[in-house]
Amino acid sequence: MKKLFFLVLAVSLIVTGCGKEKPSKEQVDPIKPTKEVSASLEPEASSDASDNILTDSSEITGLAKMILAKMSLEEKIGQMFLVNLESLDDSKGTYFEHREVTKKMKRNLKDFPVGGVILFSRNIETREQTIKLNQDLQKNSKIPLWTAVDEEGGDIARIANNPNMKTTQFPPMEIVGATEDAEYCYNMGKTIGSEISELGFNLDFAPVADVRTNEKNKEIGNRSFGNKAESVAEFACAVVKGMQKTGVSATLKHFPGHGDAQGDTHQSSVNIGSDINRLRTVDFVPFQEGIKAGADFIMISHISISRIAGNTLPASLSSLVMKDIVRRELRFNGVVITDAMDMKAITGHYQAADAALMSIKAGADVVLMPENFVRAYNRIVNAVINKELTESRIDESVQRILETKIKRGLILRDTELIYKK
Repeated sequence: MKKLFFLVLAVSLIVTGCGKEKPSKEQVDPIKPTKEVSASLEPEASSDASDNILTDSSEITGLAKMILAKMSLEEKIGQMFLVNLESLDDSKGTYFEHREVTKKMKRNLKDFPVGGVILFSRNIETREQTIKLNQDLQKNSKIPLWTAVDEEGGDIARIANNPNMKTTQFPPMEIVGATEDAEYCYNMGKTIGSEISELGFNLDFAPVADVRTNEKNKEIGNRSFGNKAESVAEFACAVVKGMQKTGVSATLKHFPGHGDAQGDTHQSSVNIGSDINRLRTVDFVPFQEGIKAGADFIMISHISISRIAGNTLPASLSSLVMKDIVRRELRFNGVVITDAMDMKAITGHYQAADAALMSIKAGADVVLMPENFVRAYNRIVNAVINKELTESRIDESVQRILETKIKRGLILRDTELIYKK
């Protein structure tokens, strides 16, 4: 296993013009793994895989169209869901610590062919176990899965905060942002991407692109790079570029910007009273720049923007947010994914199946963790069959999903998917 590059940032205590001190070296230096990990833990990979990854945009589009044409309606709809392991096997309860692929998971991956799976700390015990879990998930999926994780650095690091994983720990982004060093952020993104890729992950729900302008904001808190839009944009872009350099997709979150909110969408509905000018000059800025940097994903939050929308509909269910702003105004052509749909801002007001349908109608490509995945999946299938939702709307998202998987090497040039019906 090649030795990992660990960034050591020498930052002395100097007083800036605004009277604040930059963090010390000890505050920003990543914590390195305690010992080198055996090469036997490397995930399976083909030696010539890189030569088999398409890079030409027209070829990527063409291959995605060929695969799409071979897919059943059920397979296409499955690609639009990214779920936790309990959704594939709920026999042990909602938050059971699944650490291996069960028989029920294998069956459900066939019957409900999801586009991706997210692992949490409870699913991640050791390097060997995590690599095998990701490999086995892929082996039981016809179309390669997104294997996702929340690895932001700081407190939200499902992998690095487990000492068994022997990966690099980074400080909270608030401290990283205070260094005013974009190169550090680039190398942080690259290090995180490299290390989680070795474990079989190909999608990270990071970086946080929220501009924290409300000091009472606890949901984002020190996960944000700071309170200046331009600085947050610069550092988030650097993370995106570094991470995607390793082949791992990065995610800008939580659009339209959670930094001015006071409540917590995990617990209840949250509304921000910003007008469109405030959003365009502050909250949208890191997302705009992140789009230019090539971010594969944007995650849509559950906050509402009543002053602009004229209602309290969560952004994750809003066509104004996803179609009018993200697609048309910001011109984002990547994958739009919702925040987790099992959060109280959604479950407190909507049934899982209804929320999934509303979200897809409003423009989401991927529905993340619906409270009841099977009901949500079946609701979308029936909506197409009953002409409540067009199959062309499904195709639009699945084309985008497939293109992203091809671009990141999940689906290779010589894939057998173009021959199988």
